[in-house]
Amino acid sequence: MGSNKKGKQKKIKWWQLALIGIGCTIGTGFFLGSAIAIKRAGPTVLILFILAAIATYIVYDALSSMTVSDPQKGSFRTYAKKAYGRWAGFSNGWVYWSSELLIMGSQLTALAIFSQYWFPNIPLWILSSIFAILGIGVIITGVSGFERIENIFGAMKIAAILMFIIIGILAISGLLNGGAPDRAFPFTNDGLFPEGFTGVWTAFIYVLYAFGGIEVMGIMSNELKDPKEAPKAGRVMLSVLTIIYVISIGLAVWIAPNKKFTTDESPFIMVINQFDLTVIAHIFNGVLIIGGFSTMVASLYGITTILTSLSEDKDAPALFSKTGPRNVPYYSVILTAIGLIASIVVAILLPGKIYEYLTTAASLMLLYIWVFILFSYHKLIDISVWKKVKRWIGICLLFIGIIGTLFDKVARIGFFISFAFILIISIVTLIMRKKWRLEPK
Repeated sequence: MGSNKKGKQKKIKWWQLALIGIGCTIGTGFFLGSAIAIKRAGPTVLILFILAAIATYIVYDALSSMTVSDPQKGSFRTYAKKAYGRWAGFSNGWVYWSSELLIMGSQLTALAIFSQYWFPNIPLWILSSIFAILGIGVIITGVSGFERIENIFGAMKIAAILMFIIIGILAISGLLNGGAPDRAFPFTNDGLFPEGFTGVWTAFIYVLYAFGGIEVMGIMSNELKDPKEAPKAGRVMLSVLTIIYVISIGLAVWIAPNKKFTTDESPFIMVINQFDLTVIAHIFNGVLIIGGFSTMVASLYGITTILTSLSEDKDAPALFSKTGPRNVPYYSVILTAIGLIASIVVAILLPGKIYEYLTTAASLMLLYIWVFILFSYHKLIDISVWKKVKRWIGICLLFIGIIGTLFDKVARIGFFISFAFILIISIVTLIMRKKWRLEPK
């Protein structure tokens, strides 16, 4: 029975993990957040996407190398603990749990806004609640249900972006209504850098956010038939993402003037609407909902797994590691559901700008975890000189994204909120360290 159970757990092939990674990554961060990046950086945003892909690959390569060497259910949290001690595993776990819970609140709000495109009379909180219940339902089906839905959603999102690419190519070829549009930007300083160097720098955090989700892929690597194939899955996933991101954003920037990009509308729907393609716009709205829902489910899976891992290591109450049918940790799911309810209330009650601060803070906290992954990697794996250089390139790129938030008034407040979260978790960690010292060896 034991071996069968083990065989059941490790059943994902590398290409399925790559699809899961795509499903976890393509979401509101790309479909909506890219509009903010385009607005600030103009066509230079394409360079930022390539730099963000490099940074993401370096982080995932480090995480998958540790997975190959020592597969662990707790993934980056367990590696942090092995590298630096219990305090590192404890703090990484709770930083991740807190950040993902905040991000899920924003995703639920975004899903509700997208849905109001079709159901304008239904209140946001009802639509948010429906998506929250559906997300919890997917997690309760167990890991197999999660894999299946992420594979399907990943394929659908790729197909939708490819559809946009085809529309973009037809548009610039003059085969759609209105003929070929003029190039939206001039090759001048103002055209290439609409908000100057500062605009490019502050846009980087939103581009990095479009690649958020690799940590869930790291957690899922433990479910592979052969953990040694984790790096291959990451390479394929990031190659596909980078190509379709750069081409689709490049077409959007070419077709539409920079001033038309806003945070109220996806850049893709805005471009499609220019050519009176109503049916396609509706299809894309459906893809926005699918994208946001699947990334929300990925976040749900990630924080439930991390909470269970914290509990198993006695860094959270023991009841959170108790499982029921389908090996689902129901108490962890219940706590996460309570957090979702709280985030729905916060999303409704707080003004939009304040909630933007919280979601910016959450994305910054994810980057802190990425940096910690690179430090754990150096401590646990004996790496070559080139890999050491690559690791420092990754650390520098992540810090460039983090520091860039200080030059934007909205993101700056998000930075200080993230700092406050880190400070609170650090204080709790210090208190727990004193408690751990008193525990019998």
